[in-house]
Amino acid sequence: MTLWLVDTDTLASGRFVVSPLAETLACLQTLHRRTTAHPAEKAWFDEHNPAFLAMVAADPLTGPLLEAALGSRSHWIADLLAPVPTGDQSFEEEVRQVRATSPELALANLTVAHGGPLPDLLDRTDLAPRLADILEWIWTQTAEATWERRRRLMEADIVSRTAQLSQAGWAAALSAMRPGMRWLGDGTLQINLHNFPPRQVSGARLYFAPVTPGRGWVAWDDKPQYAIIYPCTGAMADVGTTVAPRPLARLLGANRATILLLLASPKSTTHLVTLTGQPLGSVGRHLKVLLDADLVRRRRSGRSVLYYRTSAGDVLVESASRGSRDDE
Repeated sequence: MTLWLVDTDTLASGRFVVSPLAETLACLQTLHRRTTAHPAEKAWFDEHNPAFLAMVAADPLTGPLLEAALGSRSHWIADLLAPVPTGDQSFEEEVRQVRATSPELALANLTVAHGGPLPDLLDRTDLAPRLADILEWIWTQTAEATWERRRRLMEADIVSRTAQLSQAGWAAALSAMRPGMRWLGDGTLQINLHNFPPRQVSGARLYFAPVTPGRGWVAWDDKPQYAIIYPCTGAMADVGTTVAPRPLARLLGANRATILLLLASPKSTTHLVTLTGQPLGSVGRHLKVLLDADLVRRRRSGRSVLYYRTSAGDVLVESASRGSRDDE
């Protein structure tokens, strides 16, 4: 397993950020590795996979370059592909860092990610610009058009995790962030199950960046800065797929019942708008009715307000779900 040694001051100063480049790299990994985490991601994969395969096939260098850069043998992403996301940068600004990587550093990064000497056809000086071109293709062809929805999901996830931090502390938040990751205590964070050397992170800047595909990795540089990129919990899986049980929909109305169903975990109005596709005004009216009925409550987390089900709301959902199963 890989361990990071992190003191409490470093954790306390950690920042959640949104990164278009991290989202793009997660999309690239999904298309390259041909594995998806949930039905919504599978639908996205099926839509974009033919064009991706055609893009790869159009240049004999692209396939071997991606095999090396994405660590197909080593489980190590080439560092130049994954700069530490610090927030407040556009995709164009972030990918510029990839393109500016020197030929010598690009070759060194790719050799590490490949787990050994590179194939002869990768012995060239334009590998960083070629990888930047691939990232730009992924961004423009598969992610940019839906970026606003993706960004809202990430921001909603950050709000929820900030609330979790205030309730249960870093140990609970870190242990639930991504598979294989958990807080071991005594300043020790297990990052993954791979057998890489431990790293001293105390005193560095620490960032957390959500992505909507079911992907995750870590990144660092010599400033020193460290980042944990993690999948939004259930975000894309929930979009447009939550269907309220028929008894609950008959009682409350389908849209209001769907909102109550989604509030099994705290969510902001922005998150609910994204997950349901309902207008902000409609979500607000449904939440007021649910609040007045004592089926949900709300609390403030920083500048956001989170809504969550009460015990009465839980009982109503469970009873309706049981009644729906009895009808089958």
